[in-house]
Amino acid sequence: MHSWIQTRLWAQVMVALVLGIATGLLLGPEYGLISAETARWLGAWLALPGQLFLGLIAMVLVPLVFASIIGGLTGSGSSEALQRIGLRFAGFVLATTFAAAAIGITLADLLRPGAGLTSSFRTKSYTPLPEGEAAVFDLGKAPEMISAILPDNPTASIVQGDLLAVVILALLVGIAATQVARERIEPFLSVLDALLSICMTIVKWAMFLAPLAVFGMMAQLVMQIGLDTLIAVSAYVGTVLLGLLLLFLLYLAILAIFCRIGPITFFRKAGETLLLAFSTSSSAAVMPSTVQSAKRLGVPRDVANLVAPLGATMNMAGTALYQSVAILFLAQMSGIELSAGDIMIMTVTLVASSIGAPGTPGVSIAILVSVAAGFGIPADGMVIVMGVDRLLDMSRTSVNVAGDLTASTLLRSVAIPVDEKPAGQGT
Repeated sequence: MHSWIQTRLWAQVMVALVLGIATGLLLGPEYGLISAETARWLGAWLALPGQLFLGLIAMVLVPLVFASIIGGLTGSGSSEALQRIGLRFAGFVLATTFAAAAIGITLADLLRPGAGLTSSFRTKSYTPLPEGEAAVFDLGKAPEMISAILPDNPTASIVQGDLLAVVILALLVGIAATQVARERIEPFLSVLDALLSICMTIVKWAMFLAPLAVFGMMAQLVMQIGLDTLIAVSAYVGTVLLGLLLLFLLYLAILAIFCRIGPITFFRKAGETLLLAFSTSSSAAVMPSTVQSAKRLGVPRDVANLVAPLGATMNMAGTALYQSVAILFLAQMSGIELSAGDIMIMTVTLVASSIGAPGTPGVSIAILVSVAAGFGIPADGMVIVMGVDRLLDMSRTSVNVAGDLTASTLLRSVAIPVDEKPAGQGT
């Protein structure tokens, strides 16, 4: 057993996950073995390997994404194949994100997780906007939102780690490179390939910290929230987790129907990446591992290097589902009934805000506050949502990464004709 665990990173991560939960429960507020101040101090030290792990990944993330996308674009074959990849990926992201938001809204409306909580959060200050005015307001801001996608200062965006701006810049450079004679851009591509290799080497070093990172971050999480907090909002947590499970089953169904990849094969080849995503709460941090898992699923290197970075930035269906449940939860807890028009506009807003959201821990809270405020929903109950956000963040990140792998596997046939696939890739 010891030898088996030593040779499998996912097994080390699983053991660290269980030990971290057990340590957090033992040192948490339920047993009172240590004071709250000592728990915070100890939790910070336990989470140090996790912070170092995320720091190492963040240090090489920008050059890694930049080199991966350009390498994928310039190596994806003809411009027709490149266009098909882009259009199909955009269609996949839009379809699954809308489906995720619809699943979240339907479950929150049926189960009403916020209806049974204390009435102290109830308010009478909510006045729905007329449907016509709300729609005009959103449409009026659309040109500004679209133009803001392009970075005004690419250098500043790179320095600040603005991943969406880096992705846009890499897409523009990569597409432009496909229009230039290959011999003229060959030196540039060689530099990018060397840069990608260096970044992947640093990522491999960081992976040695993964089990310690998982143990410390899980212990700190459980020590902070405790079982009492989790039980108090179990209906809300259960609704989100049920929605994420349905979305994950949708991904598995897509893989089984269109790619002929069964759940057992998918877990065997991608389980390690999903565990890391769950532990780190960052789809961007595990992006290099996502690329490797996609290759194990039979995705060509160029397609994996292109789709995985795009997915880590733009494919956030799990986040859209979580936000739709959270907003309706806050509304129900405050005694607010949203109209059908409000819900429709909210769905579009959630999809737009989720696509392009940075794949880093906690960013969904900022989006949630902004969208909720736009519909007049008070933030009084946000403290409850934030209390269990890390647990749900971990879960939805795993689902987001599963979506990235599903998209990559669906698009593998675009670059490789069916009769040229290596044997065994379709099973």
